[in-house]
Amino acid sequence: MDLKATPLRFTLGRQSSLAPELEREERVGEGQEDDPEGIDPRVKLMYLANEADLDGIKELLDSGVDVNFRDIDDRTALHVAACQGLTDVVSLLLDRGADVDPKDRWGSTPLADAIYYKNHDVIRLLEKRGAKPLMAPMRVNHAREVPEYEIDPKELDFTNSVDITKGTYCIASWRGIQVAVKMLAEEVLVDEHKVKAFRDELELLQRIRHPNVVQFLGAVTQSSPMMIVTEYLPKGDLRAFLKRRGALKPTIAVKFALDIARGMSYLHENKPEPIIHRDLEPSNILRDDSGHLKVADFGVSKLLTVKEDRPLICQDASCRYIAPEVFKNEEYDTKVDVFSFALILQEMIEGCPPFAAKQDNEVPEAYVAKERPPFRAPEKLYRHGLRELIEQCWNENPARRPAFRQIILRLESMYNTLGYKRRWKVRPLKCFQNLEAMLRKDNSRRSGRSRSSRSTSSI
Repeated sequence: MDLKATPLRFTLGRQSSLAPELEREERVGEGQEDDPEGIDPRVKLMYLANEADLDGIKELLDSGVDVNFRDIDDRTALHVAACQGLTDVVSLLLDRGADVDPKDRWGSTPLADAIYYKNHDVIRLLEKRGAKPLMAPMRVNHAREVPEYEIDPKELDFTNSVDITKGTYCIASWRGIQVAVKMLAEEVLVDEHKVKAFRDELELLQRIRHPNVVQFLGAVTQSSPMMIVTEYLPKGDLRAFLKRRGALKPTIAVKFALDIARGMSYLHENKPEPIIHRDLEPSNILRDDSGHLKVADFGVSKLLTVKEDRPLICQDASCRYIAPEVFKNEEYDTKVDVFSFALILQEMIEGCPPFAAKQDNEVPEAYVAKERPPFRAPEKLYRHGLRELIEQCWNENPARRPAFRQIILRLESMYNTLGYKRRWKVRPLKCFQNLEAMLRKDNSRRSGRSRSSRSTSSI
């Protein structure tokens, strides 16, 4: 029998991390004999690697079986052991001459498989033995094609790094300043949707320059892991600020709302196409050193005319701030951000998230049923048209929601009115004190003139 011509495939256990999902699921446990004695000794090597039978592996290798045998999918025993997270088997195969970076027919290596299945001990072992991560999906062939924004990853110092949010963003040092780094983890390099989202976010960030939008500094795209680097704002996000402070005074709420509206107006008026944020919520709004707000995190943002390959879901964005037309998977435009803005503005006045008593997955259904979060704060906090503005911004009909350009004009009028009243409140006592001082001074002068007149008369 010509063994080289025999089509052999190992189908037990976890399959290649780069194989199509359906194909990977269909193959697990399919078509393999329970008794390995009757199968080809080369496939038996893969079987024993899957079973972590160290003695059996040694016996087969001693008998002359090639440690680097590949089945019809170009999978090796090292691929199998890496998928299963079997550190001892991986070590034995490498000691017996296994190639550390073989690629299967989908392009996956043992290290890529170990990363995908989160087998951290195997990852460390393979890296120690020289395994290299897969090439970044955005890598170019010629140096002249490298993007202008490209940052050398060696310039990023993660020595004292800490996570900022959800393990996605962390702090690093770059050229003498602290920066925020969003990292695309190794395991998502095999997820086409997440890689596309990364590309899209980069495409948008390059277009954005505004004082109320977080500043894009550069990215790592020519090596793995890929990263997006933005300015770091140490004062944190609006969500954390509201948790500490609770309900805000109308003056502060309107001031913050103006910052958000200015940043969003810039995005919506981007040329040649508006940018829809789609995930406008307090944790994606950051505070700078001066106390102003900046819109951040464009992971699910998109240009208005770009067609989606799948609908936006609650795993992508915060359910509590998603407009009903998005949840219903209807066509939508920039007015979805206006809806989210209304909820944030009300939250700043009320001091609690929209529908705080409901579960996350219940909130979008409430919006679809035309329910809106109740106004519980005293009416005086919603004076000067603030409540009316909120109600217009979350109108069921997106066409009736105002654009951010209009929202800014109304907020500026409110802020000027509130600011004038605030200044007037602190002035009366000071004015009274100044008037009293003037009267004393005037009385003193009069008294002096009277004494002088009496003295002249006596002479």
